[in-house]
Amino acid sequence: MKTLVNRQFDFMGKRRIAFALSGLMILVSIAALLFQQLNLGLDFTGGTLVEVRYAAAPSLDAVRQTLEAAEFRDVSVQTFGASNEVLIRLQQAFDADVGDRVVQLLRAQGDSVELVRAEFVGAQVGEQLRDQSGLGLLVALGIVMLYVAFRFQYKFAIGALLALMHDVIIVVGVFALFQLEFDLTVLAALLAVIGYSLNDTIVVYDRIRESIRTSRIDDMPAIFNEAINLTLSRTLATSGTTLLVLLALLILGGDMIRYFSIALILGIVVGTFSSIYVASALLLTVHLERKDLIPPKKEMDEEEEQLP
Repeated sequence: MKTLVNRQFDFMGKRRIAFALSGLMILVSIAALLFQQLNLGLDFTGGTLVEVRYAAAPSLDAVRQTLEAAEFRDVSVQTFGASNEVLIRLQQAFDADVGDRVVQLLRAQGDSVELVRAEFVGAQVGEQLRDQSGLGLLVALGIVMLYVAFRFQYKFAIGALLALMHDVIIVVGVFALFQLEFDLTVLAALLAVIGYSLNDTIVVYDRIRESIRTSRIDDMPAIFNEAINLTLSRTLATSGTTLLVLLALLILGGDMIRYFSIALILGIVVGTFSSIYVASALLLTVHLERKDLIPPKKEMDEEEEQLP
């Protein structure tokens, strides 16, 4: 009985199904972005920040439920410094009494609560960081394309760039579709997804290039399948261990990094898929051939004759 490492999967034979699935996910993501739009957090919209101090460490879920029951919108609760100090973010206009109202609601639950501060959080910094991060995202994609074109060949660069765009669009689309809060930590996660997905793509690309150079057959789908199967165990091990860490962060990390963890989990799953079925399979679509990586023998002989 073959093990997972030795088993050969026909990835390229299923590439049209994978293209259809990717196209559907992208269409749904774009539709969600256009019609539902992103549920932007306080970093982008501005709102009210209230810091309170408990006598003993409270349950953050209980604090959030109490405030949501009082019809406060988009409540975010996290510890701030000590475990008994809680930072509450409310997506609403600031008023002078909001701190007192929050404290009264929390005291009504039988807890000893002291107001530390209540202030307005403007969106200007968030907008500035959003614009800079968006620009950084575009610059990163451009540099990636240039690097891959230089390191491999321009057809590889097209596949890598489309794969990265595929990953970002789907992750952002999921946040829009399910109205998950999109804040600066999620934006940071998107940049991390680009790096992670690119790393996996480069590993697969390197194996494909070596397989093309050493193989004695011209059946490109078969060569691609062999190369991807050779990297499969490494991909599964890397993605699997990373997902375990992120799941632990999602379950135990609290509200502060919840959406960051979700974005990275989505990015790793989609990025692993795109490394095979977008970045690699697109090389067949753009008709990558052996001569793109290995110059014809006549040209090689002419180059050798020109050497001193």
